[in-house]
Amino acid sequence: MPRERILIVEDEEDILELERYNLEREGYRVSAVMSGEEALRLVKSQEFDLIILDLMLPGLDGLEVCKRVKNNPETGETAIVMITAKGDEADIVTGLELGADDYITKPFSPRVLLARIKAVLRRREEPALSESDPLSIHDLDIHPGRHEVSMGGAKLNLTASEFKILHFMARRPGWVFTREQIIKALHGDDYPVTDRSIDVQIVGLRKKLGEAGQNIETVRGIGYKMRE
Repeated sequence: MPRERILIVEDEEDILELERYNLEREGYRVSAVMSGEEALRLVKSQEFDLIILDLMLPGLDGLEVCKRVKNNPETGETAIVMITAKGDEADIVTGLELGADDYITKPFSPRVLLARIKAVLRRREEPALSESDPLSIHDLDIHPGRHEVSMGGAKLNLTASEFKILHFMARRPGWVFTREQIIKALHGDDYPVTDRSIDVQIVGLRKKLGEAGQNIETVRGIGYKMRE
């Protein structure tokens, strides 16, 4: 039985109780609050493994809560799953860039909620690969030290940017990355590259990967992820 501690931050009581019921039934230790201010007070006094954070909160909104949690060295490693209204793509992008781990759009089923939470917690428990560690995923062998990618034993001819994009996402399968996050991973902050250039490079990368290219998934309005 899982024993992770989860904090629900939700101002709609019926949704809060539905989430609490399903999480406690799975064995999680659950606390719940209905405002961002209460959430910040609680995370200062208790340690949580994951926060389910509704973005549309009265007073202090979810994006500000996410920012403060992630910017605090004592709570920055806490996983955050955002709950958003359907179509709030700008808020999703902002939340991911602030450090949120995943998002779910309303309405959602308890099964989807539990699956996302388990995936985020599982990724958090896995030892992080270093930048130099070789890795294999979806029949692709990626060797950072040699700057090589092979598929089924055959080497692929990737550009430096294509290699960096593939390696960046392959190290974190299942994570959603905005175009801005990918640009920063490639070039650092304040680099004059447009979002459109990332789309073009993804198209070229998928083409070179052949069938394996379908494992780089487009998350509409948000960015991209490598399929788990």
